[in-house]
Amino acid sequence: MAKDVIIALDFPTREETIHFLNRFPQGEKLFIKIGMELYYAEGPQIVRDLKALGHRIFLDLKLHDIPNTVKRAMSVLSRLDVDMVNLHAAGASAMMKAALEGLTRPDGTRPLLIAVTQLTSTAPEALKQELLIDTPMAETVLAYAKNAAASGLDGVVCSPLEAALVKERCGQDFCTVTPGVRFAGGDAGDQKRVMTPSQAAKNGCDYIVMGRPITQAEDPVKAYKQAVKEFLG
Repeated sequence: MAKDVIIALDFPTREETIHFLNRFPQGEKLFIKIGMELYYAEGPQIVRDLKALGHRIFLDLKLHDIPNTVKRAMSVLSRLDVDMVNLHAAGASAMMKAALEGLTRPDGTRPLLIAVTQLTSTAPEALKQELLIDTPMAETVLAYAKNAAASGLDGVVCSPLEAALVKERCGQDFCTVTPGVRFAGGDAGDQKRVMTPSQAAKNGCDYIVMGRPITQAEDPVKAYKQAVKEFLG
């Protein structure tokens, strides 16, 4: 399983996104995440533009709807030639299987499809008191991951705290994509379940997703290289 640092491009405009990417050496190819903010602001053209520059793209739209709607939406997204897309595991197996069918192109190729288990901003207290899930966080994440694996998905989005358990139960080839990664001593922001890049590496994470610690750093290129060094060694 390949490992990499994914930079979350949480910018509101194309101009700010390109300005940020231009700070990197010309020709450097990154693994970047396009989330709701940028996609909703700029539409699918921003995906095409950044793909044309040679970057790998994780399209983070977290689809969650009835199976037919998700299947049709994934069919559209598959035309953007991204490398990874996601949905909410809470949509259950019928939705995940439909998504996989819609995402697969006529020639059999498709991006990686991963499922969000529980958001890394969700605290255990909120899980129980607001979502009314009495099962402990780790077991809830694991149950979602096992459903995703059984539905044919490639992996899950989870906290780095749960990555090792997901690997243990779902297999080493089952991909773990982990937000909630911060440098030692850094501000956790709205994340509740966090680790450093080096801790995430030891805990079985395949991809770490880092936004603000890199994009809002005084020297983003230096911060990115630090993340790569800590995570990949």
